[in-house]
Amino acid sequence: MGEIRQQTIHGMKWTAIEKFSIQGVNFILGIIVARLLTPADYGLIGMLGIFFAISQTLIDSGFSNALIRKLDCTEKDYCTVFYFNIVISLLCAAALFFGSPLIAKFFNQPVLAQITRVYCVNLFLGSLCGVQYAKLTKDINFKSQAQVNFISAISSGLIGLLLAWLGYGVWALVWQSIIANIVRTVSMFAIVKWWPRYFFSKASFRELFGYGSKLMASGLLHTLYSELTTIFIGKFYTPQALGNYSRGTALASMPAGIFGGIVQRVTFPIFSRIQNDDDKLIAVYRKYVVLTSMFIFFATILLASFARPIIMILLGEKWSGAIVFLQIYCFAIIFDPICYLNLNLLQIKGRSDLFLRLEIIKKLISFVILCLAVPFGVIAICVSKIIYTQIAVIINTYYTGKLFGLGYMKQMRDFMPYLLISLLSCVPALFLTLLCPWNIATIIIGSVISFGLYLYILYLKKDTYYKEFVSPYVSIVYNKIYILLFSKKCKRE
Repeated sequence: MGEIRQQTIHGMKWTAIEKFSIQGVNFILGIIVARLLTPADYGLIGMLGIFFAISQTLIDSGFSNALIRKLDCTEKDYCTVFYFNIVISLLCAAALFFGSPLIAKFFNQPVLAQITRVYCVNLFLGSLCGVQYAKLTKDINFKSQAQVNFISAISSGLIGLLLAWLGYGVWALVWQSIIANIVRTVSMFAIVKWWPRYFFSKASFRELFGYGSKLMASGLLHTLYSELTTIFIGKFYTPQALGNYSRGTALASMPAGIFGGIVQRVTFPIFSRIQNDDDKLIAVYRKYVVLTSMFIFFATILLASFARPIIMILLGEKWSGAIVFLQIYCFAIIFDPICYLNLNLLQIKGRSDLFLRLEIIKKLISFVILCLAVPFGVIAICVSKIIYTQIAVIINTYYTGKLFGLGYMKQMRDFMPYLLISLLSCVPALFLTLLCPWNIATIIIGSVISFGLYLYILYLKKDTYYKEFVSPYVSIVYNKIYILLFSKKCKRE
């Protein structure tokens, strides 16, 4: 367990550095760009989401996870995946290029034809570095990934900001994305220093695709569900409504996206290394579930409490329509990391067939819920996400219970206390937003009160994981503040 702990800390450290630095850069630059652009500009890009998300899923086809999971990858495996990714990316880009007039006609937005033709360059650029990312992840080398993604984020973000300031509108977002992929691809080749050889192995393809194809099918179902929402909103409502929905849900996804992304990304290669020891695997898994819940639940609920002042400070009055979507979607996204961890176990055990079966069941249910919500407005669509998430948690834990004796009720006992404590701790922050007219003061004071209350309740609860992972750092911060305050007092005396 000591080696696993060390690998986890090392992997999480660099993944956290990457996530927070990149999210920080994207967040700051994105906020400035959003003030220069309009919700309709973001809505136009959102309309293309499903087409490019499906293309990305087809390009990867589950090969990345197949490479990471396989303990004895050969050069033939890597080269086979590399050339497959390129061929499929070119086919998808060609389909979107020639189908762009139909996309524009469907949404009744003529400019989408031109945007699609330029935007599809991203598919080819992204396909060039898929293997490099898999190699780094397999080696738990998140430091290099952090460096590449940070350089990409800051360079493309500054260019996007410049173009938005010069009045390029939606094209600022298009070129920002293309620049990001160019910089990422060049940097990845420079750092990894892996170049493909000139061969393609049918045997490698059959082996990897046998595992990855089911993940690809599952990814397609998940993508269709996720992006179908934008199609419905874009088709039946306005670009502005879609822009508000996209911006609100994007902000809501930040805590779960950052912390959940860190855990999911680090756990998969670590689970792969202990896949043949079930007792060790489950012990490590349960620890990850608790730690994920401890941080994500509180951060997400606190974000929902501060939805109004955050939108007003960051985006301004013209984005006020995004407030309600931010608040609702926080409670839809909050359990996603738990779902991902459950699904990681199935992938590690090679049960991509069960993974696919779960996705089919979930997406059939989700499609019905979404269709029922569409006639009642965009808010109803957002609420439907909460209903689906609860169903997804129950379904995802079914096979975990069958295979490992770790079903929904047992897992709920692990994570539910942190949800209840988080809800209780964030009540002061919510009331403060209703009483205090100063947005910045509300966020600062409310965060201090709610965070302090959350830590105090965990302390009174004598929480084991709080003592092991949080309390030492709280003590360090407390001691530094104490020394700082009293050293200044002594000097004055």
